[in-house]
Amino acid sequence: MYDDDGITLITCSGISNTGKLTTKTGEMLLQRCPGMIEHCISCRTDPDRLQIALSQAETIVVLDGCSDWCGRKKVQEQGFNPDLHLIATECGIVKNGMEEPRFDEIEHLTVVIRDKLR
Repeated sequence: MYDDDGITLITCSGISNTGKLTTKTGEMLLQRCPGMIEHCISCRTDPDRLQIALSQAETIVVLDGCSDWCGRKKVQEQGFNPDLHLIATECGIVKNGMEEPRFDEIEHLTVVIRDKLR
């Protein structure tokens, strides 16, 4: 479905369990799917670095933890729109404060994203 050579994954990387989950899922995708995700970067990174990553991306995928859409908003502030926008809480993940994400949640979200990208 998406060009495997140019996917840039933007994570919200917030402090809640769902935000931390987006970071860990991005890391997992980079490890398990070499070549599928070219870059994985937090939306909270330096705005200049985010701008460079977005301007070089062939496909932009935003992974937000919840309906606050922090990742998507940061991408749009840079003048871009995601090709695919996924929200962890809409994929069956429960937002429960500051807890650490569980391995089964990381695994579940990794599978959901891989399926959406195929």
